Amino acid sequence: MKNNALITTLRSLTGNPRGCVYPEPLWGIPYNLYAPYISIYMVALGVADKQIGLIVSISWGCQVVLALLSGVITDKLGRRRTTLLFDILAWSVPALISAVAQNFWFFLAAGVINSAWRVPYNSWTCLLVEDTDQNQVVAIYTWIYIANQIAGLLTPLTGLLIGVLTIVPTMRGLYVFAALMFTLKAVVTYHMTAETAQGKVRLHETRHQSMLTMLGEYHGVLRALLHTPQTFYTAGIMLVISITTMISGSFWAIIMTEKLHIPAQNLAAFLFVRSAIMLVFFFVAMPRISKLHFKVPMVFGFLGFIVSQVLLVTAPDRGYVVLLVSTLLETCSYATVSPLVDHMVALTVAPQERARIQSILFVGIILLTSPFGWIAGTLSSINKSLPFLLNCALFAVGAVLAYLAGQAARRRRETDTAATKPPAVFLHAMTAPSGT
Repeated sequence: MKNNALITTLRSLTGNPRGCVYPEPLWGIPYNLYAPYISIYMVALGVADKQIGLIVSISWGCQVVLALLSGVITDKLGRRRTTLLFDILAWSVPALISAVAQNFWFFLAAGVINSAWRVPYNSWTCLLVEDTDQNQVVAIYTWIYIANQIAGLLTPLTGLLIGVLTIVPTMRGLYVFAALMFTLKAVVTYHMTAETAQGKVRLHETRHQSMLTMLGEYHGVLRALLHTPQTFYTAGIMLVISITTMISGSFWAIIMTEKLHIPAQNLAAFLFVRSAIMLVFFFVAMPRISKLHFKVPMVFGFLGFIVSQVLLVTAPDRGYVVLLVSTLLETCSYATVSPLVDHMVALTVAPQERARIQSILFVGIILLTSPFGWIAGTLSSINKSLPFLLNCALFAVGAVLAYLAGQAARRRRETDTAATKPPAVFLHAMTAPSGT
């Protein structure tokens, strides 16, 4: 029933949801082809672990400024135009720089420019969610994850190319291909969407306002957020996911190749397995998980993350079986936790201030995440396992936050049973089981 509902939702999409979801493989395919190999591509060109961590941290530092400006830019230019312009700037341009990279400075430049992705992420989310039936939001986000996992099934192609051409020429070609596909995706999304109703309102309201004036209004939005204490549980969980994703994305390939001695071309097999497992999980397990209160699956998801990281750092040299089990646990945990977090964020932001509220949230998360690129790089230079032991500690924090958020949500639901007015900004989805 649920699986059929997912397919029915995909077929019935119209308007902006259709324009945002259908072109997603144009981004997902090229990104999944090169992303797992970025760090070993850097290493092959002489970039050290500490330098990789420094690039990540500087990039995240730049994201603070761009995330802060993202709400203003989105309101000022409109959701649709912002997505077009900044998708090309943030993805196509860095891909071209990476394609001709020679040393640390090329990758630093690409990383700084790529940090502009925070702007279209905000505007694209508004374009996707605004004017959309709220009952379809979970299914829509599920399909976005599915689209990217289907794209991930093509990752073995990169392994085959590396086996024939070696890492550097393969990555250069993939980056050029990615730049073309990213640009195509931005243009197709632009033509398949229209400015949202709230986007038109904000365009009208801000047409005579300067950027500085608009930034000055953030204090009112921030004050409203600070008066919803439950927000901190959600933000904390988002922060844990943000840091651990950055660490895994930057150092997984390094521990696999340099400590566990897995040939680079064989990494594609793990990525293929990851995508295949996640696709099965979304269609088979998620319909059952969606019936549960979010606390239970999220806590178990974080515990699964911890076990997966322990298996990764304790795996024997070329221990393919242990690594496949680690991949299985990590994938199922990610498929459980991530859609629930997206659901909480998408449905709990006040529609009239979505762009600026998301902007503030992103800024806070980026500020706290950015130092961990350097920290993880330093840890990796000492011992390749240390970044993933740090992940274990962070996932433990995530499990505690998920439990506390669940307890608080239940208390709030009991207190507000007779209430007629819901909290203004951030609590609605936390008081309802995921999937409603």
